[in-house]
Amino acid sequence: MLSALKTRDYRLLWIGQTVSLLGDQFHLIALPWLVLQLTADPVVLGLVLGLAGLSRGALMLPGGAFADRHSPRAIMLGVNTFRLVWTALLAWSVLGGWVQMWMVYLSALVLGAATGLFEPASSAAVPRIVDGDKLESGNALVQMGDWFASFIGPAAAGTLIGILSTQSIGGQTVSSLTGVGLAFAFDATTFAVSILTLGLMAMLPAAARDEQTHPLHDIGEGLRFMWNRSAFRWMLLIIAAANFLMTGPLLVGIPVLAQERLPEGASALGIVLSAYALGNLGGLAVAGSLKNPSGQFIGRLVVALFALFGVGMSLFAFVESTWVAAPVMAVMGIGNGFLGVTLITTIQRRTPPVMLGRVMSLLMLAMYALVPASQALSGFVIGLDFEALYLGVAVGMFVLCALSLSRPEVRRFGDVGMGPMIASHPELTA
Repeated sequence: MLSALKTRDYRLLWIGQTVSLLGDQFHLIALPWLVLQLTADPVVLGLVLGLAGLSRGALMLPGGAFADRHSPRAIMLGVNTFRLVWTALLAWSVLGGWVQMWMVYLSALVLGAATGLFEPASSAAVPRIVDGDKLESGNALVQMGDWFASFIGPAAAGTLIGILSTQSIGGQTVSSLTGVGLAFAFDATTFAVSILTLGLMAMLPAAARDEQTHPLHDIGEGLRFMWNRSAFRWMLLIIAAANFLMTGPLLVGIPVLAQERLPEGASALGIVLSAYALGNLGGLAVAGSLKNPSGQFIGRLVVALFALFGVGMSLFAFVESTWVAAPVMAVMGIGNGFLGVTLITTIQRRTPPVMLGRVMSLLMLAMYALVPASQALSGFVIGLDFEALYLGVAVGMFVLCALSLSRPEVRRFGDVGMGPMIASHPELTA
């Protein structure tokens, strides 16, 4: 499980990423709370989160092609330097008391685009640093770092914001954004740690290429590689549909649930999201110990977990207690963490190194492309009927469960529908 940490460059990458991801969790809590305090409108919150997801998705494919042409380490260094400066300026505007909604919209757009460039480079770096027999360990540890940060970050950020949410002026108690500003400042500080660890790593060269082609050609080559493998094609479509159904209700609906139905408010938001992270950590720990599970096992896992997610989301239509919401999120998190490692590792093992950046960017695009629409739609539906949102998501997940059962490429993922494509690069038929 810990074997990838024996590699020095992976260890540095993992430390920097984990610290930076902890800062991201502070940002994740601070941003929706800032929007709700400025506007008290879940529709606006959905639009802000949707804008960030839209810009992130738009840069995913170019980011993947860029990661195959250039050093992933250099890309990550540049992007995190930019994110440090921008997030520090956002914190300054909040603490100074002059933050306005146009600044929030602009930050969502810019930081979302930066993430779209960063994530393909980060995902392509892991299989280039660690040996093939350590790939499950490498992927699991990266995601465990993410979910460990997600476990402690939201609760810490929610507590910080909750404690500093009011101040006394002239004998009257008024709301305050001090905690929100400090959360953004902490996020900026964690980028500095990531920059340091990336700087200590050895140079990580770009994937070898036989010729210099146009970036649009590279993107098209990656699309053809994925589309001509029906197993990849069907799994990407199903992942996109599942993320469309669930992401908006989780990212938009849970903050609204905490504000309107859970008595602990911002603290409840942190507790519920931390429970989801704790569940993911458990699932990742188990998945990281497996060695190349069979395609039939992965297919059955997908079907079972979609059914589990459907049941879990239906419960949120009625929950009014933090101590009911948190265990439900933890159980769903266990399944999500386990599935994430097995899918990513299976795809990486069946992808030539020269294509890793583009293939991982397509996987992330499947995860994120429809998220802006999901977030915006969720904000709109919540304004009409909170219960209908979660019951509708549950029905959709059961439909995906049935669809997964009907496709052999999903039922035996990685064993069926993985035929080679004819391409200009001989290595793509490997």
